[in-house]
Amino acid sequence: MRIRNQSPKGGTELQLGFLHQYVDKNLLDQVQICTSVPGKVPLDPNKLNILWQKNSYDQPNIHPWFKNKANHHKYDWYVFNSHWNYEKFRMMFGIPTEKCVVIKNGVEKIKQSPHYEKGKPIRIIHQNTPWRGLSVLLGAMQLIKNPLITLDVYSSCEVYGKDFHEQNDYNYRALYEQAESLPNVNYIGYRPNEYIREHLPDYNMYAYPSIFEETSCISLLEAMSAGLYSIVTDYGALFETGAEFPMYIPYDSNYKALAEKFAYGIAAAAETLHEPQIHSHLTTQANYTQIYYSWPKQASAWTTFLKGALNAKAK
Repeated sequence: MRIRNQSPKGGTELQLGFLHQYVDKNLLDQVQICTSVPGKVPLDPNKLNILWQKNSYDQPNIHPWFKNKANHHKYDWYVFNSHWNYEKFRMMFGIPTEKCVVIKNGVEKIKQSPHYEKGKPIRIIHQNTPWRGLSVLLGAMQLIKNPLITLDVYSSCEVYGKDFHEQNDYNYRALYEQAESLPNVNYIGYRPNEYIREHLPDYNMYAYPSIFEETSCISLLEAMSAGLYSIVTDYGALFETGAEFPMYIPYDSNYKALAEKFAYGIAAAAETLHEPQIHSHLTTQANYTQIYYSWPKQASAWTTFLKGALNAKAK
């Protein structure tokens, strides 16, 4: 089944949609929120101008703007999605700390995956864009010998809309073809976030050998919320996002070595996935994520921040 995404619906668009769903419209009407790329939404002189920064400090569409300190006064506030991201911008660009706040990403509650029973198939999900570590994961899957383990790959440029897909997806066709050729891998391609969230409970594990400095990682949060055993690299903000719950594989710029480490991690996790202490760990993980990263909690943080910022501006 071929599913087309006509407009961008990545993590930023999803989070902005949830913000408007959970935060009082009267508050949001008094502010102008621009996401990640300065100037993407024009500044409004009659409103509180906020840059909700989710992109990494090194992205070419934002780095020159932030490097010019004369730009920093243009926004009243900068909201970051992780402390890792905030610290990177503070150290790299010297942004005014008194205008910065950290509010985490949020996820909606997801049904938890049933506890794994020994001897049953072990289904792994990977739902990230292809340049962020898919080649490493496919290398790892070629080293996996356990016949119970299979990987479903939801990876495509289409998550960022029709135009981005048409301009960039051809760069990764060889990678998709490699996924299709492996006996323990099912390449599925693009599915909307609603589909992913609905089907996460059908899986046992989430694998993301990230070679990209994530500033948060919504797919990890969703997997944790569903009670999946998560295996990720310790790169970027992933350690802050996952806290003590995932298995962290040390990042290695030698991708062959990283694939070997990841294969070992997957194989080791599969051997213990049925154990009661793992079940307890995953239940605690799901409960933690659904409380700490719930959208009602993030909406409360946004409401408190917006009221305070608007009151300060009115004085």
